[in-house]
Amino acid sequence: MSAPPTLSHGTTSESALVVSNLTKRFGDRTAFSEISFEVGYGEVFGFLGPNGAGKTTTVRTLGTLLAPTSGSATVAGIPLSADNGVEIRQRIAIMPESPGLYLRLTVTENLEFFAGLYGLHQPTARIKDALEAVNLADRASDLCGGLSKGLRQRVGLARTLLSDPAIMFLDEPTSGLDPVASLEVHNLIIGLRQKGVTIFLTTHRLDEAEKLCDRVAIMNQSLRTVGRPDELRERLFKKALVVRTLAPLSDPDKIFAHLAAVENWRSEEPGSYVLSVSDPNVAAPEVARSLVGAGADVLSIAEAQHSLEDVYLELINDDVEATKS
Repeated sequence: MSAPPTLSHGTTSESALVVSNLTKRFGDRTAFSEISFEVGYGEVFGFLGPNGAGKTTTVRTLGTLLAPTSGSATVAGIPLSADNGVEIRQRIAIMPESPGLYLRLTVTENLEFFAGLYGLHQPTARIKDALEAVNLADRASDLCGGLSKGLRQRVGLARTLLSDPAIMFLDEPTSGLDPVASLEVHNLIIGLRQKGVTIFLTTHRLDEAEKLCDRVAIMNQSLRTVGRPDELRERLFKKALVVRTLAPLSDPDKIFAHLAAVENWRSEEPGSYVLSVSDPNVAAPEVARSLVGAGADVLSIAEAQHSLEDVYLELINDDVEATKS
């Protein structure tokens, strides 16, 4: 791990966010309970979960908009507390699902207004840099009301960059966007990561999280798991080979059961077999030889691939089953 950065405001820290047993309740209702995780500087950290899981409430709490009920956190090196709220807000930026722009003002006028709220003096250079970062320099004089939703999202991202934040909280930044506009936002996030900006991303789009995030947390009021997508796949799913043959095998058990590298097998459809194995590299040659020896026409032998969606559904379905029981 590289040395922790010294931020423009002078803070040096190993982690951009440190959250320990954080809980938020509204009366009898628990929004989230005893969540703990860390986010490194320059990391894109995905926060996933179903509606009502507590994702947005977590962002609002870490952003000092809500006070936690219990637990602790450090945000950009500063302990989360009411007394430190102003200092924390000077070092972070939050982009909600709807960027909340003034549609009768131009792009530049919107950014000038928010720069004033941030207390930035002579913000012209900051505005210029922010617009260039989101590829909107040529639309600076356009009214926001005349922009597409994708372009407005870009203006929202430019607004979050004005204060040179240590951490950017992006809440569903591609919600409602078409594929082209979503791709533009993805590319902007990738560019920000390359510049070392820490991004805390809440999203319902699992393909988006898999593409953009260094690590993800899956949330359902409590934290279900945290890790890199490949780590989570390995943690939740056994290794397996998927075998496809031109015609269904007459006696697949005779072919697979005697192989030491194959723990068990099942058929999902005619001519398709899933073999649980401890080491795909050892098992695949054995399986191929056994199939050829049995006279089978082999179409493919490949290691089973599980997506982040598979991980997510496995964990969330476990929660549903636990609730029923």
